[in-house]
Amino acid sequence: MIKKVNKGILFWIEGFSGSGKTTLAKKIKSKINKLYGPTILINGDDIRSIFKLNDFSKLGRLNVFKKYVLISRLITNQKINLIFTVVGLNKKYQYLLKKKFKNIITILIKTNIHKVSKMKIKKTYEEKENIVGLNIKPDYPKYEIILVNNFKKNLDKLSLELINKIKKKLPHK
Repeated sequence: MIKKVNKGILFWIEGFSGSGKTTLAKKIKSKINKLYGPTILINGDDIRSIFKLNDFSKLGRLNVFKKYVLISRLITNQKINLIFTVVGLNKKYQYLLKKKFKNIITILIKTNIHKVSKMKIKKTYEEKENIVGLNIKPDYPKYEIILVNNFKKNLDKLSLELINKIKKKLPHK
């Protein structure tokens, strides 16, 4: 997994909207920082918002993904780790990621899409169009880590579980 010492590690976290990706990323950031060095967190929704990237079509998603890759390379090339949260769930995108990054760990926060949409955690589900998991079928790639969030466990426990899984996959300093 870690093949280039002079690069940061990309922690690529995917899952449905509302699955807890960003909340868990915030909870593990300081621990990742202690274990692996300087780390920042980026939420794909924030990048979309900042640059007004509102095209959720298939081509639009691909173009946004390419921007995520550029930002991720900019950061990890400076020996800074990056936790990037994104819906993703696409084999082609992950294949491209793995070609571009040697220091990457892919993580899936697995949830039940119907449970998440009923919980009304995100306004995304009110739109009912171009929603991965509802009317866009996810194309699950392979992940190094899969963490199940059934919303029954406390997020602190889930974040500890995630850190333990990361430590098993990556040697730390």
